[in-house]
Amino acid sequence: MKKSSLVIVYHRQPNDEISIDGRIVYRSHKSPNGIVPTLKSFFRRLPPDAGAWIASKVYDPEKGVDFERVIHVEDPNGGYYVSRLPLTAEQIESFYHVTSKEALWPILHSFPSLFQYENVDWKTFREVNHLFAEAAAAQVEDDGLVWIHDYNLWLVPAYLRAMKPDVRIAFFHHTPFPGPDIFNVLPWRREIVDSLLDCDLVGFHIPRYAKNFADVARALNCAEIEAVETVEEGLSPSGTALSEPEVPATVRGPKRVVNLGVTPVGTNPTMIENYLTTGENQKLQRQLLEELGGRKLLMTVGRTDYTKGMIECLNAFERLLERRPELIGEVKMLVTSVRAASTMKVYEETQREIEALVGRINGRFSKLNWTPVVLFTNAIPFERLVAYFRIADICMTTPLRDGLNLVAKEFVAAQKGLGGVLILSEFVGCAVELPHAILTNPYSNRAMDGALDQALDMSSEEAHERMKQMNKVVHHYDLERWARQVAHQFDGISSAPPQTSAVA
Repeated sequence: MKKSSLVIVYHRQPNDEISIDGRIVYRSHKSPNGIVPTLKSFFRRLPPDAGAWIASKVYDPEKGVDFERVIHVEDPNGGYYVSRLPLTAEQIESFYHVTSKEALWPILHSFPSLFQYENVDWKTFREVNHLFAEAAAAQVEDDGLVWIHDYNLWLVPAYLRAMKPDVRIAFFHHTPFPGPDIFNVLPWRREIVDSLLDCDLVGFHIPRYAKNFADVARALNCAEIEAVETVEEGLSPSGTALSEPEVPATVRGPKRVVNLGVTPVGTNPTMIENYLTTGENQKLQRQLLEELGGRKLLMTVGRTDYTKGMIECLNAFERLLERRPELIGEVKMLVTSVRAASTMKVYEETQREIEALVGRINGRFSKLNWTPVVLFTNAIPFERLVAYFRIADICMTTPLRDGLNLVAKEFVAAQKGLGGVLILSEFVGCAVELPHAILTNPYSNRAMDGALDQALDMSSEEAHERMKQMNKVVHHYDLERWARQVAHQFDGISSAPPQTSAVA
């Protein structure tokens, strides 16, 4: 097996497996947007077949592993290898759906009251992380780079460092990272931070998350912040709930100096604009506008998750119709709350509450020719979703906490040249990039009501100016810039021996 200079470790496979006439064919995911296509684009920077991807694939232990562990894939990014790690359904349930989602997820999103400890099997979490590390160690060149993604693989760096001391290790957090008061609720906090301090580079979306990590490392591991940089102006150094005027650039841990990277993931405005200009999409836009019949359209889009603020949005819309009865029949709300694949009780409860709220609002306010809320529980294809974004008057993106939130950026990109209004939670990462949105506090009914009123009553001139400013940001902090910045950060970490700390 050929070794790889860049190995990406992510729990999802980079391609769909399709059986055609009994033959397995590998195709890119249907959605052109999101993190997977972006990560695969890094393989274009490499010589042919120099990249690899580590993911999991479920198998039945009674039948044994009935698939090739390592396959070679050709797609528009060139040729690369995919190493599929065999995991049982029980391992995936324990490692991902229980430990990651019931214990780690609520802490990362600052919901300690929802932290579940009793069902956690930390032994299995360790075992699965060790298996990912073994797969990466087997695939990477001795001085290559392993790039690990997200919190469910927190322990991979420590295991990998023990197996391949000279390999370069980078990690990227797609979620928020809380401060010590919240993070230290985790019983395994020291083990997690020890592992992250075995990296050469740890990346985050915004300065606040990097600062929180440095504070946790300092509290638990006596790590020293060695270098601090001024936050660039485009990331709102002051004035928002997640603002930070400075960001730690390096942290010296017990074994090595760790670089901290701050790079907000972007969207692909050019791709969105290309979709919107096709004849088929423009026909869809005309059809949707005709169906609206001159009414205003409000949108909120996300997965079914208690962190996403869907319930808060629906409650705000119901209060709007109560407070301003002249809007009954004049506004329509489109909600996409995509059901989670997991059967987790907390997600099921959230979905039931969303459906009950939609039913109550429609029952209270519907007319013969108008239903106030339309709910989609399946994902809308991306090329269709951007048509909705294009014609929408208001997009409400108000999670209680979110690492970044691409929906807000996709709406702005689709609105180019128009005057739609973005209502954005103060507690999502992209709020530091988009201060020209109407920033609101989803924990406050008064703030949510005020944001909706401001959006509905805003002059066309102000709406266009705000959208113009946000469009500049979305085009500046796009996916291509994210990829360039991360590649530059990779260049800044070498395969030199670890730098011993002076801390006793």
